[in-house]
Amino acid sequence: MSDTSDRTGSRLGHYALGVLAHLLLILAWYLFVKLGNVPKFVMPSPADTLRALLVPDYAWGANTLVTATEIFGGYALALVVGVLLALLFTWSKVLESLMLPLLVTLNMIPKVALGPLIIVWFKYGVFPNSLMAFSIAVFPILLTTARGLREIEPDLLDLVRSLRGSRWQLFTKIQLPGALPFVFSGMKVAAILAVAGAIVGEFLGSDRGLGYLMLQVQVTLDTPAMFMAVALITLLGMLLYGLVMLLEHLLVAKDARVA
Repeated sequence: MSDTSDRTGSRLGHYALGVLAHLLLILAWYLFVKLGNVPKFVMPSPADTLRALLVPDYAWGANTLVTATEIFGGYALALVVGVLLALLFTWSKVLESLMLPLLVTLNMIPKVALGPLIIVWFKYGVFPNSLMAFSIAVFPILLTTARGLREIEPDLLDLVRSLRGSRWQLFTKIQLPGALPFVFSGMKVAAILAVAGAIVGEFLGSDRGLGYLMLQVQVTLDTPAMFMAVALITLLGMLLYGLVMLLEHLLVAKDARVA
């Protein structure tokens, strides 16, 4: 009981320090603007940034929902495709030798260069921007998952095969649980990249979303609205990253307790 309480207290202390760091950043931002007499069009204060939420013409709710759909949709697709490809590569060395070099080459293509092509192929909208998020996020999930699946002890795999376990049983009962730390490592990196991919897609071509809104208010030098859009994008990224960490805690910690 005491060990559990100590771990809980340590975790709460860790989170409290994280919250304190954010509050200190906001305080430093406020002091820099006020004491430095920085013009609002250069850097607004935190209060000016929050007041931008009151402008109804910016449709914050609708634009935030669009960007969130692009981020989470592209990320979910990257997770499914990345894990499935990693699984196929562990099942077939020939397929891995054939496809992995090609995927590495495709990943070297700057995603910004793909943007105009994606617009030509799919026009504007949520789906092409989700594809941008997917194209950036899928590779780290694929690489880390493939590595995790290869780290499973061969003797354990041979034992399951000797008991006539199917490939799917081998994956769900042995390979995936053992590879979870590697999978979540890739998922954390991909969460950051998915946000960048969706916003890059909106910058290149979109008629909705927070990235699109930033381009619109840039013309009028409405810097508070730009800061507010950046803050909302950051919150979406933090939400996605937090969900990944929560899932990791539930699954990986559960496996550790069972072991």
